[in-house]
Amino acid sequence: MEAILTAEHTDPAVEATLAPWPQRARAAAGTASQHAQAVDSASRFPSEAFAAIKAQRLLSLLVPQRLGGEGGCIGDVAEVCYRLGQACASTAMIYAMHNIKVACLVRHAAGSHALEQLLRRVSSEQLLLASSTTEGQGGGNVRSSDAALHYSDGRVSLERQASVISYGAQADAILTTARRSDDAEASDQVLVAFLKSDYTLTLRQRWSALGMRGTCSEGYTLKASGAADQVLPEPYEIIHAQTMVPFAHLLWGSVWAGIAAAATARAQAFVRKAMRQSGGQPPPGAPHLARAVSSLRTLRGMLANAQRSYTSLLGDAKGLASLEFQSMITLTKVEASELAVSIVLAAWRVCGLSGYRTDSEFSIERHLRDVMSAPLMINNERILSNLASSVLFTVVPDGLCD
Repeated sequence: MEAILTAEHTDPAVEATLAPWPQRARAAAGTASQHAQAVDSASRFPSEAFAAIKAQRLLSLLVPQRLGGEGGCIGDVAEVCYRLGQACASTAMIYAMHNIKVACLVRHAAGSHALEQLLRRVSSEQLLLASSTTEGQGGGNVRSSDAALHYSDGRVSLERQASVISYGAQADAILTTARRSDDAEASDQVLVAFLKSDYTLTLRQRWSALGMRGTCSEGYTLKASGAADQVLPEPYEIIHAQTMVPFAHLLWGSVWAGIAAAATARAQAFVRKAMRQSGGQPPPGAPHLARAVSSLRTLRGMLANAQRSYTSLLGDAKGLASLEFQSMITLTKVEASELAVSIVLAAWRVCGLSGYRTDSEFSIERHLRDVMSAPLMINNERILSNLASSVLFTVVPDGLCD
């Protein structure tokens, strides 16, 4: 691994010991790239990449400086996701999911000593956070929980049938949704942070998937018990709308853009080599390269615009909860996922048989398999169906309708 830390002492409170995060991100991405094929082939956790990410102290990029982190913003993390996405999609997606949970803690745990201590440990120990928000037959409906929290003597306990906990076995803590209590509605949820010592995981379903193999998104029975102050003080409904959804869609989109960028780069390299070998004659699929490059610019621009909109509303709870913003940020996910797939398909057509092969330097196989997960992460059909009734109340700009 490339040495980027400028001194052996890595106390996060001493910023002078760290190189700028873009430099550290490049080093981590380099390690991720070296092992991406092995991670995919063996469907295993990208341990080498995360050793590098931890060594470069990138897991605490979002943690406030007063808690030992770097006080970074969503744009910083999105850029790291984009760079990692070009190297290893599984590494990038795990990094994105970790930071979604960190953001929930940073933005909604203020005043909680236990949760601020967890953030301090994320910084000092580079803890990796996982998420458990789906369970039972509900699948991707994260706004509904079956399992309820039980309270006794200042403690809480929970048992839930988690259909997916990505990298659950490798995580140092899990943030999980739950019904507030036994008599609460399914949508009356809280978010709870459990440390590894607080829970046990019993494997229910292994991860054998087309792509994103290194995320190790297995199903578990989660049994957990912790102190009552490990429950985030704000209702999950608020956390979901103000942080969980925007961070998820923007960071996931950055991962998918990274995959698309890597595929486009391979297509570009293929065309250049083919033209050198043919005396300047472009290969048959070359016209698709322009489409891939143009669409990638569109994707990056769309994500940047959505990010600016979100950042401008960070202090405006009413604005974040508005139908206009929620529709925009949710549709950003749909559009980004579909566009990323089309970009990779265009790159694949540029490379032709060389892209189709699994043993070619221009193979697009892994990128295509990984990016095909994008429309399925909170299924686009579910999103569009949920939005269908909402848009009936959206004001249509003048000139679009009679």
